[in-house]
Order: sequence, then C-alpha cells, then structure tokens
Amino acid sequence: SQLRHASGLNGRFHVKNLKFIRSPAPKIIPKETPAFGTVSTDHMLEVDFKNGAWQTPVIRPVEDLRMSPLSKVLHYCPTIFEGLKAFRGVDNEIRMFRTEKNMARMLTSVRRAALPDFCPLQLEHMIEDLVRKEQDWIPSGEGTSLYIRPFVIGTDASLGVNTPTEAKLLVVCCPVGPYYASGWKPIKLYANPAHIRAAPGGVGAYKMGCNYAPTIKVTDEASRYGCQQSLWLWGEKEWITEAGTSNLFLFWKNTNDELELVTPPLTGGLILPGVTRDSILTLAKEWGEFKVTERYPTMKEVKEAAADGRILEFFGAGTAAVVAPCEQIVYVEKPDSEPILIDIPEPKDRKPLYRRVHETITGIQYGKIERPEWVRIVN
Repeated sequence: SQLRHASGLNGRFHVKNLKFIRSPAPKIIPKETPAFGTVSTDHMLEVDFKNGAWQTPVIRPVEDLRMSPLSKVLHYCPTIFEGLKAFRGVDNEIRMFRTEKNMARMLTSVRRAALPDFCPLQLEHMIEDLVRKEQDWIPSGEGTSLYIRPFVIGTDASLGVNTPTEAKLLVVCCPVGPYYASGWKPIKLYANPAHIRAAPGGVGAYKMGCNYAPTIKVTDEASRYGCQQSLWLWGEKEWITEAGTSNLFLFWKNTNDELELVTPPLTGGLILPGVTRDSILTLAKEWGEFKVTERYPTMKEVKEAAADGRILEFFGAGTAAVVAPCEQIVYVEKPDSEPILIDIPEPKDRKPLYRRVHETITGIQYGKIERPEWVRIVN
C-alpha cells in the first residue's frame, strides 16, 4: 500500500536532508519557568507525509497550523505523541535520557494508529538537532528541563474512516520547572471500578490521543473527592493498572513476609510501557535488596495489606515527575456507597524507596551519576 511504502528507503526522512529556517523574531526567554506546556521555544520540527512518502524535514519557526476542517485528525483522532526531556546538567552539558526508548515506543504507536512508518534513529537525530538549536531555552537548576513533545497527526481532507493518506509529524519544545517546586507533595488517588482506562485488545499500551480525552471527566470527578488523579482498575478482580497517566509501583511486605516491589506487567495491553517504569525495574533488580515482581495487584490485596500495615509505599512513575508518592486511596467500591479511605503513611524509620529512585534517575539525568548507556550529550 501507499502507506507501507513509507517504510522503504525511498519513503523515509533522513537527518542529512534536514533544513533550517531561523526565526526572524526570536522570543524573549522567560526568567521564570512558565506553567507546564504553555510557552514554546522559537522553533519546531515539521515533516509532511504525502504521495506515499515523507517530504523534506525542516526546523522552522513555531506557527499555527493550517488544515482543512475535513482533516481526519479533527474527527476520528488518528494522532499519537511522545514526551521526553532534555536536561542542563551540573556541568552545563545538555543530556537526553533514554531517547531511543521513546522513539521505539512512538513507532509502535504510529503503526497501531495506521499512520506512516518512520525511522526512529533518524527522528532521534533530528530531535537532537532541534534541542541544540533551542538549548538557550533549557533552564538551569534541579528539576528544570526542556520538555519535548513529538506527535503525528493524520491530515488528509476526508471524512472517510480509513487509513490516513496524508500526515504531519511535528516536534515542539517547552521549558518546564520542577514538578515539586516546594517539596514533596504526596497525592491522593481515586479508585472507582465503574471507570476503566483500557481493556485487553484495545490501545491502552499505545500513546494515542484517544486514550487521554476520556480520562479528563474522571479526573474532574476525582477532584470532588479531594484526589488529584484516578487509580485505574480493570475486571472483576479489580486489577490495579495505572495511576492517572503514570505507571505505578507498590512496595510492601507480601503475605510471605518478603519485601517486594510490584508493578503491573506489559502483557495484556492494559498499561503503557513507560521509560521511567523500565528504568526503575532495572535499578531495583541491580540493587538486589528486595523481590521485584511484574503482576497486577488487586484492590482486595491492597485493602488487606493496608489493614495489616504491610504497605510501605505506593507511587506513580513517569516522565513528568519521575515518581509521585501516594498518601491515600479513596476507593468507591460500589455505586453510591461511602468511599473507603486507604491510608499509606510516609516511612519514618528509613529513607523512602521513591526518593532513592528519584535521586538516582535525576542524578543520571543531570550528570551527577555516571550511566553513559542511558544518556546522550547533545550540545
């Protein structure tokens, strides 16, 4: 097919063909990091797909998009995205963290959405070039970074529900500040089995726009219970799958009195294969201090473990915050029932595991800890 031709050499874009159009009116870089995702840098990467092939890639000034009101993305949501960051290290070097993982995941999302294939390595090189050109926008200081948002949209002007014949790949960048600007703030999670995020055979394992819009109303509902995010459950056994838009980890003493770190598995297609998740699993196995298990914990297990005082920590994991500790789960077990409050106290006799994870990963990202296979220096 025309689209599959894009996976051949003639249909691919290549960094050697990348063009650059400098902005004639550079913006003033804000002294204070703005609210997340509200201010972009001067330039963006843009590549169009048409006539069965990717066109010449260009880094150009950021500007509004022009498209037909018939564009497929506006009606049926053939759109996927990624999220990654560039960091200004303690040595002033610009580092990117495990970018190849994001590119590989982006390709799987593109294929699931029937959007055109691309070469992950070439896109990685072009993003690095964009970051070099925008490096003055990368803030200094712990917790700050340049957030990078690659995305692909189906743009052909057609109301037919079919494979897009035209598409646009873009990458925009935004400076962002620390997620916890004033210290750690544990979150509360809203668990209601009436709402699901994903189902087996669906697209929950892909970073597709259609996965996110349905969660907004549930997040609003969670806020009425004093919660910041939803704890997504699945099935009769109420498998715990994700926390908000993040992967999750349960650190506890299991029924065999073993210290264990549990996170949902990638099998079944219910969760996103997070880069931070993979990094935490790798580190935990290297430390070798407790059992590491990939399986779905259930709400029944969590309730019982909390009652027995066996839950040590419960935290989300993702690009935005690295980790987000949870202090309480508000569990609405049945419609119209009073919520059950499951408290997760902060550890008092030891350093929390989530902080150790955070310090290790951010240490690598900012150049305090050497882990060359996980970073690329791009300045």
